[in-house]
Amino acid sequence: MNYKEAYKKIGPEQFFMITILFVNAGNYLYNLLLGRILGPAQFADAAILITFLLGLSFVGMTFQVVTARYAVLFEDEILNQFLKFIFKNALAFGLLFGFLVIVFNQQLQQIFHTKTALMFVIFGVSLPLYFVMSINRGLFQGKNNLKSLSKTYYFEMLCRLILTIAIILLFPSIQSSLVIAFGILISLIFGLIPFQKSILNKDNSNQNEQLDTKPIITFFALTAFYELTQIIINNSDILLVKHYFNNEQAGLYASLALIGRVVYYVAWMFVMLLLPKVIQLKKDGADTLPILLKYVFYIVLVSAIIVLGTFLFPELVVKIMFGEKYLPIAFLLWKYALATSIFAVANIFAYYFLSINEYVPVLISAILGLTQIILIVLFHKSLEQVVTMQIIAMIILLAFQLSYFLINRNIKVKRPLN
Repeated sequence: MNYKEAYKKIGPEQFFMITILFVNAGNYLYNLLLGRILGPAQFADAAILITFLLGLSFVGMTFQVVTARYAVLFEDEILNQFLKFIFKNALAFGLLFGFLVIVFNQQLQQIFHTKTALMFVIFGVSLPLYFVMSINRGLFQGKNNLKSLSKTYYFEMLCRLILTIAIILLFPSIQSSLVIAFGILISLIFGLIPFQKSILNKDNSNQNEQLDTKPIITFFALTAFYELTQIIINNSDILLVKHYFNNEQAGLYASLALIGRVVYYVAWMFVMLLLPKVIQLKKDGADTLPILLKYVFYIVLVSAIIVLGTFLFPELVVKIMFGEKYLPIAFLLWKYALATSIFAVANIFAYYFLSINEYVPVLISAILGLTQIILIVLFHKSLEQVVTMQIIAMIILLAFQLSYFLINRNIKVKRPLN
C-alpha cells in the first residue's frame, strides 16, 4: 500500500527524470560490460556500432523534436493529418538510409577497419524501425505523456543490455560485433512498446482544414541540419581516432568518450523536458526565460560535480568502469568531461532557440562542428592533443551561444522602452 501511494505521488516529470537516469545507467552498464568482456581491441569494433547508434539517435531526434513540437501546436483533425505526413516521411528516410548502409557495407568495413561487414547490414535493417520509434516518442513527449514515453526507453535499454550480454557470454564463438548489431535491431522493436495506433490510423476526416506542410518542412530541415551538427560534434572524434590510431589506442579512447559523455546524457534529459514546455509557453505568450535558466543551472551544477570527480579520482573511475587495462587513458578523463560539459551547456541554449524559432545558433553550431573536425585532422599527434582540440572548439561554441543569447535578450528588453 505504501509503495502504491509513493508511486502515485511521483509526478510525470520526476518519473521521467528517474527513468532517464536509470536508462543511462543501463546503457553505461552495457558499454562497461562490453569493454570489460571484449578488451580494448575488440571493443574498438563494438564502439563503431555504438557510435553509429549514437549518430542514429541524433538523426532520430529530428523526427522526435518535430513530432513533439507539432503535437503541442496541432489538435484533432490537423494533428491526424500531420501524423500521417510525418510517418510517411520517417519511413521513407529510414528505408533510404538503411539501403545506403547495406549497399556500402564493404566500404564501411574498409574505412573503419572492422573484422566483418555483415554488422553494417544488420544495422541497416534496423534504421526504419528507429525512425518510427522516434515519431512514437515525439508524440508522447509533445502530449506530455511522460510515463508512456519512459516505458519506451526502459524496454529498449533492457532488451539490448540483457540480450547482447547474454549471447556474448553464452556463445563466445560468435563474432561480437554481429551480436551487438543483432541486439540493436531487436531492442528497437521493443522500443516501440507502447505504440500509439493513432500514428498508423488513416485520416478519414472531412479535412475542413488543410495541413500546411511548408512550415513543417522548413522546421524539419533546420532541425535536421542542427542534429547533423550534433552527429559531427559528438561522434567525429571517435571515428577520426579509429582512423588515425591503432585498435588499442582507439579502444582506450572509446572508453574515455563513454565515461566523459555522462554529462551530455544527463543534459539530454533536461533538453527533453525543456522543449515542449518552451513551445507551450511561447504558444501561450508567456516568458520562456525562467524555465531556460532553471535547466541551465541544473546542467552547470551536474557538470561541475562530474568534472571535479574525474579530476580528483580519474584512476578510480576508470578502474570501476572499465578495469585496469584502460588506466593509460585516465589522465585525460577530466579534460574530456570538461569538453563535454561545455558542449552540454551550449547545446541547451541551441535547443532553446530552436524551439522559439531563432535559427542563428544553428548555423553557429554547424560551423563549430566542422571546426572540431578540421582541428583534429590537423592536430592528432596524440590522444591528448585530440581532446585539447575539442576543448578549444567547445569554448568557442559556448562563447558564441552566450553572446547571441545576451545580445538577443538585451534587444528584447530595450525594445518596449523605445
